[in-house]
Amino acid sequence: MLWAVDDMIAAIGARPIGNMPEGVDGISIDTRTLQPGDAFFAIKGDRFDGHDFMTFAMKAGATLAVVSEDKLVALGSVHIPLLVVRDVMEAMRMLARAARKRSLANIVAITGSVGKTTTKEMMRTVLGASGLVHASTASFNNHWGVPLSLARMPINAEFAVFEIGMNHPDEIRPLVKLVSPHIAMVTNIAPAHLGNFKSLAAIARAKAEIFEGVTKKGDAIINRDSRYFGQLSKAATAAGVKKIYSFGKRSKSDFRLLSLKTNRYGSNVHASIGGTDVHFELKAPGEHLVYNALAVLGAAKLAGAELDKGIEALANVMPGEGRGKQHKIEFRDGEITVIDESYNANPVSVKAALGVLASVKPKGKGRRVAILGDMLELGRNSAKLHRELAETIMECKTDVVLLAGPEIEPLADELVRPFFGGHYENAEELLKALKRKLLPGDVILVKASNGMKFATIVDGLRELQPAAAVQ
Repeated sequence: MLWAVDDMIAAIGARPIGNMPEGVDGISIDTRTLQPGDAFFAIKGDRFDGHDFMTFAMKAGATLAVVSEDKLVALGSVHIPLLVVRDVMEAMRMLARAARKRSLANIVAITGSVGKTTTKEMMRTVLGASGLVHASTASFNNHWGVPLSLARMPINAEFAVFEIGMNHPDEIRPLVKLVSPHIAMVTNIAPAHLGNFKSLAAIARAKAEIFEGVTKKGDAIINRDSRYFGQLSKAATAAGVKKIYSFGKRSKSDFRLLSLKTNRYGSNVHASIGGTDVHFELKAPGEHLVYNALAVLGAAKLAGAELDKGIEALANVMPGEGRGKQHKIEFRDGEITVIDESYNANPVSVKAALGVLASVKPKGKGRRVAILGDMLELGRNSAKLHRELAETIMECKTDVVLLAGPEIEPLADELVRPFFGGHYENAEELLKALKRKLLPGDVILVKASNGMKFATIVDGLRELQPAAAVQ
């Protein structure tokens, strides 16, 4: 039982209607994923109102529903217990506060321009080797995802990890104050959502809001190799954080990379974690993931987890769908390899992904093929930042480049044929062209912002033959 109903009623100030169950097993805001025994919160979002899906919630097995007072008259046909409140979203936040208040878990909050979800999943795995860990699902890092994730935290969790994102200033501040972490981590600062900010320094200021919610004796972890380390560490100090730790290659890093050997499948790493000499393996390629692992191991040590067990668990970390997962696909008399980076893109993550592409050697007459789409939300800097990818493309031994989307079109002007394979209107048109150009042995990177729907390109390639993950 996740919540006793009496505790829920007290936490959210609800008026109960109907025969209440003793408790609920989970919290849901989506009838498509609702499980029997869940409490359904009928949140009104930008596009949908949860009150319109009450019938689906009942059919899915909701134990009770949290509904708005002003919608009650329209819910006459609902035959499950109801908790009536003034504002369902505010009730979720109130339950989140109650979850945090009752918890004895060591809590880590993560933000950064690139790799938040991957770092969170790495953190979940490492901490999970030492005890029961709760972490937010998928990329639940916004104004509804964070309270929902917090409300779902079991009372017996020993560790918890929350990802906190933002598109504008003042978005992280209220969320981190809900989470109240013992450790706040900023992975990096990069030109993501730059269209909503005047500069990278402004992005750093917004990310630094995460320090404002840290507990009284809590810690901050910051990338020492970042040009914004000084700005972020000053912000942490101003927010009252007493202990600031760093990770990176530089000699003063508390969690320091000493040496690194990479291959197409991952990395072997020698590092110092708070003065402890360690070696560990990552089964996912990319130096950016090694940096994340340093921060994760450092946070695990600060959280009181067993470092040896965490290092052993790192070997089980695999890249997720759209976040670097590799697939082998039978094609003609050979196979092609697809590197699925379709979930999101900004200049830093695209360059990192191109580095991964460079590390994978094609077979036979195969080529390194970069399928790139728009990096969205870059504002007036968009054309410049897209054009600047050309240099990295050349450096990373890329043989063929295909592009799609209006924002990335300036990059086409920087590329020459036959190296440049064409610019297309959208993912669908690019996929048609790509299928005509494929050769056995090709290694194909698929990378764009999520709004470009490049996951359909990966799906289209995987349909050529049943696919199996490389790792």
